[in-house]
Amino acid sequence: MNKKMIINGGRHLSGDVTIGGAKNSTVALIPAAILADTPVQFDSVPDIADVYNLQIILDSMNVKSEFKHSVLDIDPTQINEAPLPSTAIKSLRASYYFMGSLLGRFGRATVTFPGGDNIGPRPIDQHIKGFKALGAKVEEANDTIYITTGEEGLHGARIFLDMVSVGATINIILAAVKAPGQTIIENAAREPEIIDLATFLNNMGAKIRGAGTDVIRIEGVPLLSARATHTIIPDRIEAGTYLSLAAAVGDGIMIHNIIPEHLESFTSKMIEMGVDLQIEEDEIYVPKSTNLEPVTVKTSPYPGFATDLQQPLTPVLMLAHGESKILDTIYPKRVRHIVELRRLGADIASEVEGVITINESGKLVGSSVTAAEIRAGAALMIAGLMADGQTVIHDADHILRGYDRVVWKLTQLGAEVEILDEDAE
Repeated sequence: MNKKMIINGGRHLSGDVTIGGAKNSTVALIPAAILADTPVQFDSVPDIADVYNLQIILDSMNVKSEFKHSVLDIDPTQINEAPLPSTAIKSLRASYYFMGSLLGRFGRATVTFPGGDNIGPRPIDQHIKGFKALGAKVEEANDTIYITTGEEGLHGARIFLDMVSVGATINIILAAVKAPGQTIIENAAREPEIIDLATFLNNMGAKIRGAGTDVIRIEGVPLLSARATHTIIPDRIEAGTYLSLAAAVGDGIMIHNIIPEHLESFTSKMIEMGVDLQIEEDEIYVPKSTNLEPVTVKTSPYPGFATDLQQPLTPVLMLAHGESKILDTIYPKRVRHIVELRRLGADIASEVEGVITINESGKLVGSSVTAAEIRAGAALMIAGLMADGQTVIHDADHILRGYDRVVWKLTQLGAEVEILDEDAE
């Protein structure tokens, strides 16, 4: 059943909010768990729809899992090879990490081409290039990818990624971690979530060096066994979203469980705007923001400004005195929030692909809008909190895919917000 978010906006919010575990780590760590030869446990798991979809996929392979109170237990010791459920696969793009983990576990994988957010082309050619280099044969038919290996199985290889790709870097790590020999990934992505994945695997006995740099070296090992609970790093995109929310509608908000180093490209832009961020070791206080200045934002691979944060920042830019610009070099077609923000009264446009122009907007007024994907939904959520009157965000399932206990957290800050089924009055 599709969901809608109802927001009665125009309120100033205050208080404390704690950031959950990183969605983009979690959706890689759960597929990685099937590489283990023992049960594994994750802590600080975000309560988001993607976790439940991944549990459905695990269950289809006879991998038992239990999720409660931010702790996820996974037992892959009785895993069976089985076709993965297409419904769960198509609702979750990160399900493609099962290609790498199944290849690493069984030497073969059959995966329906994944769905998820529609934010423009995200080809998997670099993933396939990596699998082939490791000794796999890859065929595609009817939206399904068939990956097989011969009698010799996988082997280490040197792989240069033609473009920096988080997904390909992760998938190659998952496939290579048990492959005999040395694998070297050059031009690898450097995101914190890749370090988190490598830390989890290394703690089970993997030999991965260089995660967080553009060259990753992997020595294949025969067994992986969990020795302790793995605590997932804080979600830097959720943190950036609440920082934006605090600057837009906050009367003083403290945001806990943050790694400030993961957000430097984002917080530096907020400071440039005039937001008086008070940054501590693992928390950031955002006082009431006034007299904001326009800025130009250009997205780029980590440690640059994250494409996932350009949309959550957009409502704050609408408060700046002048014209701001966003240049999205990662997903230039990521503009589906623009027409929806205009329904609320935003002065925003994208006349050149990849370039968004935001002007100071007058008071926003609540309206009916639709979330096309997770971060577009976050932008609409913040704008709805800014707007006078009631905003209804349709297809709010996207927001629930990416934001841990979002209604509870907003309510704790003083927002009037609820999630209802689409057909509810």
